Amino acid sequence: MLLSFLDIFALALFFFCWIGYSLFARKRAKTTHCLSSILCSLRIDWFNTVVHKENQVADASLIGNVERTVTFFASSTILVLAGVITVLAHAEEVVTVLNEIPLSPDTNALLVQFKLAVLALIFVYAFFKFTWSIRQFGFVSVLLGASVEFHQENKTEEERDRFARHAAKVLDQSGHEYNKGLRTYYFALAYLSWFLHPAMLVVSSLIVVAVLYRREYRSRVLRELLATKGFVPGKKS
Repeated sequence: MLLSFLDIFALALFFFCWIGYSLFARKRAKTTHCLSSILCSLRIDWFNTVVHKENQVADASLIGNVERTVTFFASSTILVLAGVITVLAHAEEVVTVLNEIPLSPDTNALLVQFKLAVLALIFVYAFFKFTWSIRQFGFVSVLLGASVEFHQENKTEEERDRFARHAAKVLDQSGHEYNKGLRTYYFALAYLSWFLHPAMLVVSSLIVVAVLYRREYRSRVLRELLATKGFVPGKKS
């Protein structure tokens, strides 16, 4: 068999941790204060301010800064993919190196190529997430331009609030896609340990989940962000 039982178990646990944590975080954000929920609230506040301002130059600059960061990750992902494909063509050399590492199980070119192919697919997924995030930040820029219309006196507060809420939602979705791309990088780093030993993949996958959970729900920056709105960590009231 190409994969041993331990390899299959480690790979299954890896994807379970990745997909399971993503579903868990999305569901828990609806009932518990976390980085996603507080940032969504702050983005709504931001656009509520935008629709009452005559000048959005600073706001457009802020959106542009974030968009450039996402673009950097998208470009870096292409370079990583190129590197993975290059290594894929030299699997025999990789096998020689891996077999010289102490405590590492014996491997072969076919297994290494399979691992590299899965790694390439992981970064393809990251690329799609980053590029979709870039497009959505472009939509936000359009909404910033359209917000000028809501400075007119014939617009009611209800119309301004509706526009601000939906525009903030688009910005929030852009941030979520960016976050998914970053999360993919976290798990891709954990995946690299599989080249050394399947047991290391199990351990690194669990460590990544623990790190992500702590940053999303137990970090100091979360407490400070919640404090800006008068919230406290824990369940939403």
